[in-house]
Amino acid sequence: MLNRAINSNFVLLAIHMDILIKNGNIITSEYSVVNDVYIHEGKIHSIGKNLKHSATTRIVDASGKFVFPGGVDPHVHMCLPTPAGPSSDDFRTGSIAALYGGTTTLIDFVTPVKGESLPNALEKRKREAENSLIDYSFHVSPIEWHSGTRNEISDCFSNGITSFKVYLAYRKTVGLCDADFLKVLRTVGELGGIVTAHCELGEEIERLRDYYFSVNKTEPLYHYLSRPAEMESDSVKKAIALAQEAGCSFYVVHVSTKKSLFHIEEAKKKGQQVYAETCPHYLLLNNPPITGSFASAAPYIISPPLREPCDNEALWHAINKNVVSTIGTDHCPFNMEQKRAGANDFRSIPNGAGSIEYRLPLLYTYGVLGKKISINKMVDIFSTMPAKIFGLFPQKGCIAIGSDADIVIWNPDGSHSISLLNQHQHCDINIYNGLSVSGHAEYIVKGGEIAVNNDILFSSISRGRFLKRNRPEL
Repeated sequence: MLNRAINSNFVLLAIHMDILIKNGNIITSEYSVVNDVYIHEGKIHSIGKNLKHSATTRIVDASGKFVFPGGVDPHVHMCLPTPAGPSSDDFRTGSIAALYGGTTTLIDFVTPVKGESLPNALEKRKREAENSLIDYSFHVSPIEWHSGTRNEISDCFSNGITSFKVYLAYRKTVGLCDADFLKVLRTVGELGGIVTAHCELGEEIERLRDYYFSVNKTEPLYHYLSRPAEMESDSVKKAIALAQEAGCSFYVVHVSTKKSLFHIEEAKKKGQQVYAETCPHYLLLNNPPITGSFASAAPYIISPPLREPCDNEALWHAINKNVVSTIGTDHCPFNMEQKRAGANDFRSIPNGAGSIEYRLPLLYTYGVLGKKISINKMVDIFSTMPAKIFGLFPQKGCIAIGSDADIVIWNPDGSHSISLLNQHQHCDINIYNGLSVSGHAEYIVKGGEIAVNNDILFSSISRGRFLKRNRPEL
């Protein structure tokens, strides 16, 4: 059903020509202005009024609409290997969902197997991503430390990878101990890069998980009880201190709790280069149905877990205080059949949910229209700040002369409900099912090509490119 739905939205040819977007309300992280944008050879060529154009230029009237820079999602997991099978979106289906949600650039992850070199794992992952329809890069994850790790990190850096992801949870598989984490921080800090981290107290969580299972507490509820808020916040506090010791820029992924925000804000006040990301589900969802049936609880098994309404409010507030800098989706969908791998053991439920196509409509509806953030702040966290932090700015993340022509023309009129019937992610689960959203992306321009127009995806748009990145632009 899902594949047929996707294919039915294709037309025959993409549009490869100069484009003039007229009379749109251009929204950047800093200003809003009604102006025209001329696109030539995949770049923004000029911005202003009465712009010169040829007879073959495609004219798009954006009167009454917003013009945003294409979204940069700094946290996705396409085709993530797990014992229950890979996450259900590969780079092609996931990038289609991204486009429908106004995201034109994604940053995924490279996670080697034990004993595999980081450069080798990077090359393999680049090949897996070649069918992406949007531009992409990676955070590379050292999962062990040995005599060659320092040189491997340096080799990746030389090939345009300037961010490295460390897991402080999942100690039995990919997680690092504190001593090895500090070595990664020092190495990346010396190179001028940034380390991102999944912050939870891995050893303590594993003890709790194994304890619950040993006393026959196997339901999804015990996923939540084994990962209380202090498991995240205490890990954040420790990780910030280690990053300060190492002199390395540090980025906390998927912050879920008010308790973590305190430590992040304190570090920023002291001038430490610490950045925080949260996700739409931590802003909008809380108190999931974890005590009901397995089928009702399993879709919401993610790590860290969903929290309380007070955490939702604290995260919105932290965005406005610049304590939270970006919104990633942690897009990692699994079908219900895959979730059922943990029907008798919550430890085996694959963690993750799909969000990549909903970031913009949710932020616009519940953030901007809900008067929690300004529309300029929305652009900042959706596009500009991810591009700056991860070395893609000003190629990405802004509407400026010379930048890539990645543009969303947003029609604020109308509303619809999110549903399994209208989604584009390749999954039979949707944690936002039934939520109403306002407006829609009327046009998505990717690299100067019209990729989506009024819910129609053009079939022959160019594939995305691997992006070599610079040091953070902050």
